[in-house]
Amino acid sequence: MNEDEIRRLVKIVEESGIAGLEVSRWGRKVKISKYPGSMHAASMTHVQIPAPPVPMAQPAPAAPPASAAPNPAPSKNLVEIKSPMVGTFYRAPAPDADPYAQVGSAISKGQVLCIIEAMKLMNEIEADFSCRIAEILVDNGQPVEYNQPLFRVEKT
Repeated sequence: MNEDEIRRLVKIVEESGIAGLEVSRWGRKVKISKYPGSMHAASMTHVQIPAPPVPMAQPAPAAPPASAAPNPAPSKNLVEIKSPMVGTFYRAPAPDADPYAQVGSAISKGQVLCIIEAMKLMNEIEADFSCRIAEILVDNGQPVEYNQPLFRVEKT
């Protein structure tokens, strides 16, 4: 299986109601589980998808996003919300609309935090738990990678 096929399988598991998926092809087996520990760890095949090659010319490091708050006071409840896919990060449903979340916003479980556009599809990213936004780690319109931190939040 190539990288694109594996990414498609991961997306199927993430977007569906299934807990896991196992595919065998040409003597190779891939198991994907939505929940850690839901499949037998001893039989799992760990698949590492290589990062795309880095271009030779590197842009200067970007300044922190304008929306990010100064370093918040450390908290034991601080959690990162990560991107479930590769795409373009949008804070609002339209360019002239208010953002879904701002630093300091109280967010309830199931509330939309942002949109990630992938392959011309707008995917709403919802909160899995109630929280308060401590930091927004990505600028509006910026590309994001799978598992890249988007927000730092404090669970409530």
